[in-house]
Amino acid sequence: MSSPAKLALEDGTVFTGRSFGAAGEVDGEVCFNTSMTGYQEILTDPSYRGQIVTMTYPEIGNYGVNDEDRESERPHLAGFVVREASRITSNFRAGGGLTEYLRRWNVVAIEGIDTRALVRRTRTQGALRGILSTTDLDDARLVAKAKASPGLVGRDLVREVMPKEVKAWDEGLSEWVVLGADAAAARAATSDKPHVVAIDYGMKWNIPRYLTTTGCRVTVVPGTFSADEVLALKPNGVFLSNGPGDPEPLDYAIGAIRGILGKAPVFGICLGHQLLSLACGAKTFKLKFGHRGANQPVMNLDNNRVEITSQNHGFAVDENSLPGDLEVTHRNLNDGTIEGLRHKALPAFCVQYHPEASAGPHDSDYLFARFREMM
Repeated sequence: MSSPAKLALEDGTVFTGRSFGAAGEVDGEVCFNTSMTGYQEILTDPSYRGQIVTMTYPEIGNYGVNDEDRESERPHLAGFVVREASRITSNFRAGGGLTEYLRRWNVVAIEGIDTRALVRRTRTQGALRGILSTTDLDDARLVAKAKASPGLVGRDLVREVMPKEVKAWDEGLSEWVVLGADAAAARAATSDKPHVVAIDYGMKWNIPRYLTTTGCRVTVVPGTFSADEVLALKPNGVFLSNGPGDPEPLDYAIGAIRGILGKAPVFGICLGHQLLSLACGAKTFKLKFGHRGANQPVMNLDNNRVEITSQNHGFAVDENSLPGDLEVTHRNLNDGTIEGLRHKALPAFCVQYHPEASAGPHDSDYLFARFREMM
């Protein structure tokens, strides 16, 4: 028999459901993801640190979990919310069920609430701080805790998820991945392997897998590495990873990127895109409720082709703040926000979305080939 659980929001709304994860109480910014699959990749994406993630698809967990689909060593999100958690696992790749996985990693989760009502409230009011609890079920106390929770703005969450040591990465993509033409051509050209130093601010593992498969030698370093420490590794190119939270407090990362620009080609994804923009003099702002899902349409302004992309971010680059040496290369077709930039004079470019997918479409994997060609 499932025990009761509650999700309380800072606006006073309380949802009552059933626990299907670990017992406990967590706080975080409540967000939603529109993906129909990929819940294990979402759970293990370090970019979700500090967030309670709601899945909009009504049933989650029916294909179980496995070791191959992880995007980091463990789940990083604060809590997990679904309409219905599947009790049946049917997949020949599964190594276990979702409920057991959440309990093993001490993830507090709730099912049986009206996720559509929750998402509509989030879209109307914007991202809300929340408390998810199986231990305290008093509505008034939970709402007060939600109002007192810190949220994401101004916090440095990168230090909580980045690696502590330098690591040589040698794992490639799964045999299940079908590369696009440009990425496949890059994989074939493996005689000369450029050395990529990947600065890890909370990097999804499918990124270094892509870099490795498309013919690069990859060294992963902590997000606090200085420009001198990165350049001492003699990179042919520097990659700036995704990661959690607000980019503006990360002065150490912004300063390091400024010291690297012009000395090695640079490619950034998600938080890396925001940090590269800040290093060039732009500003960022918090989106009302963010972009999270595997079906976000983006226009490539170079060829006017639409790419369906995987996304997970709550901040964006302010177009009005762009310096003259940055130009927009990609744009979100839902709200017009910037999805890609390149430097006009230096070998540096970045995208807000996730071309490595996992989960999601592989429309944009040509960007890894572009980075290799730039090097």
